[in-house]
Amino acid sequence: MRLLILLLTLATATWPAENLRVMTFNVRCAAAGDGDNRWEARRDILVRTIRLKQPDLIGTQELLKEQGRYIVQQAPEYAWFGLSRRGNHEDEHMGVFYRKTRLTPVESGNFWLSQTPDVPGSSSWGMSLPRMVTWARFKTSKDSQFVFYNTHFPHRGQDHQARLECARLIASRAAALGKDVPFLLTGDFNTPAGGDVQAVFTATLTDAWTATGKRSGPEGTFHGFRGVPRDGRIDWILYRGPWKSLEAETVTYNEEGRYPSDHFPVFTVLKLGAR
Repeated sequence: MRLLILLLTLATATWPAENLRVMTFNVRCAAAGDGDNRWEARRDILVRTIRLKQPDLIGTQELLKEQGRYIVQQAPEYAWFGLSRRGNHEDEHMGVFYRKTRLTPVESGNFWLSQTPDVPGSSSWGMSLPRMVTWARFKTSKDSQFVFYNTHFPHRGQDHQARLECARLIASRAAALGKDVPFLLTGDFNTPAGGDVQAVFTATLTDAWTATGKRSGPEGTFHGFRGVPRDGRIDWILYRGPWKSLEAETVTYNEEGRYPSDHFPVFTVLKLGAR
């Protein structure tokens, strides 16, 4: 009953006009084998990348606990939460960062992309690793509310069917919230936008990159620390609600050829309360 009341409140809320700055960012885990691109060599560039765009909300992928701790130490205007894909803090997180003056998490949690989504660390459909969603219901500083999901899909070429199953599970859960509940999804989907995996979402959600008339940066988002992306936009920001995408950017910030990650972060400004 409490959840039903919360969802009805979200669906019937009167939305004040305000902007929400959103980023999805695969930060690349702190891997010793990355050599010149190891975490210690790029972590301050990553923090400066975040501060350059000043997002209110960031969905990260591959985040280790030590990385999350460092980011909020250097940028204390943010807080973060999340569990690792193993259900603890000993592996990669789908860490969610939010600007404390702009957003308040009212409730939050996690579920796994499997046939037993409420079992921490569970995995299905032949995936090599557990995959998951970290989510929250946020309240803005103007008392608007929305539901946010952040995820990272399986990465191997043979995981196409698994990616479809992951998308269907998320879409089902988003639908269960009610079509009038404002909803935002970020992630590294490990498949190019425009294919059948994204189509599972775009039946009901809008892709911020394609919806805006103001785009900057390359279409591709994975570049392997080289700065030249592969074909295909695999990092997406999708939404549903009384919102409008004002601008979208693939952020290519670097310092003398040193990049904050092997992915470019994707950034958008959403106008909340727009129809």
